[in-house]
Amino acid sequence: MVDYDELKLELKKMRDELSLRMHLASMEAKDEWDELEGKWRRFNSQADMGRTAEGVGEAFDRLGEELKHGYRRLREALRG
Repeated sequence: MVDYDELKLELKKMRDELSLRMHLASMEAKDEWDELEGKWRRFNSQADMGRTAEGVGEAFDRLGEELKHGYRRLREALRG
């Protein structure tokens, strides 16, 4: 079972770090950031629901993983 508080904290940390770098980013990176921001808002607003609803929990887990992978991919692109 996913620890949603831990996942939310990890994602927030990654998001905050990337947010600081976005002003220097390319247009492609900014497009990806905008997409991830939409997913973040959805994830953040549904964090408590994922703990209790069965079917929603699995979709929520996938959304969290998508965010994590997207933030990592964007962080690597910004380092280059």
